[in-house]
Amino acid sequence: MAKKATNTKAAAKKAAKAPAAKKAAKAPAAKKAAKAPAAKKAAKAPAAKKAAKGKRKPNPALMKPVQPDAVLGAVVGTKPAPRGQITKKLWDYIKKNGLQDAKNKRNINADDTLKAVFGGKKTVTMFEMTKLVSKHISA
Repeated sequence: MAKKATNTKAAAKKAAKAPAAKKAAKAPAAKKAAKAPAAKKAAKAPAAKKAAKGKRKPNPALMKPVQPDAVLGAVVGTKPAPRGQITKKLWDYIKKNGLQDAKNKRNINADDTLKAVFGGKKTVTMFEMTKLVSKHISA
């Protein structure tokens, strides 16, 4: 009987320790749960401030009209316009005349007018195009 008594005492000790361990495990989780909503509220506050500011203002340097030379003027017009508008008009010309390569859409096949703009190159990538066009623009 002595063995049974020690076994039951050991079982009682384990049972007493188990709920305490569970409570200790639950306490940090409860603290984490309490911290999480506060962090979310803090994250939402800057977003609300951004929405209140309104639309983002464009960079004035990019909106400054630039003068295309005569070669580029044959494609986009001779009036001063911002760089973005010149690029947009150039793309309109490319798409209108079907000059974008069918297999590789990044390439532009120049016609006679664009060859002068692209420095005599027959095919140019769209990334090269902006570099070559900037040579025909004066501030």
